[in-house]
Amino acid sequence: MQIEGRVRELIEEKIADREDLFVVRIKMHNNGLLEILMDGDNGIAIEDCVQISRHVGFHLEEEDAIDRAYRLEVSSPGIDTPLLLHRQYQKNIGRSVRIKGVEGEKREGKLIAVNDKSIVIEEVKKEKGKKAIVEDAEIPLDNITETKVLISFK
Repeated sequence: MQIEGRVRELIEEKIADREDLFVVRIKMHNNGLLEILMDGDNGIAIEDCVQISRHVGFHLEEEDAIDRAYRLEVSSPGIDTPLLLHRQYQKNIGRSVRIKGVEGEKREGKLIAVNDKSIVIEEVKKEKGKKAIVEDAEIPLDNITETKVLISFK
């Protein structure tokens, strides 16, 4: 079994009683960094990351699962981390997002709906000399290469 698979099992064992928490990504990098990104429907506390790190680290050591030096890092996705999971889109309904399309185009708007095949954003369209209009735009998930939440400091 690849290490990522075993790590996922260990995490799911640790958070079995926490339906609000979920794994975003597990990646073993070539430089020895074992990166675990966790999130929650209402965010994730540092203490949750600490508990997951201890649980995973303890069992990996017990099992001697990694045969080289490694560094375990458990964190939540940063504000610059693109949304990767349907559950992350759900959690961010109502927030402004920037979307990159498969052809390099960029769009921004308020995320208002998500389903299995697409997302809907409320987009402000401005034409020179005309009043801005707001319209809903449905964007198929297959046409999206990256979605990031925009942070407003207003």
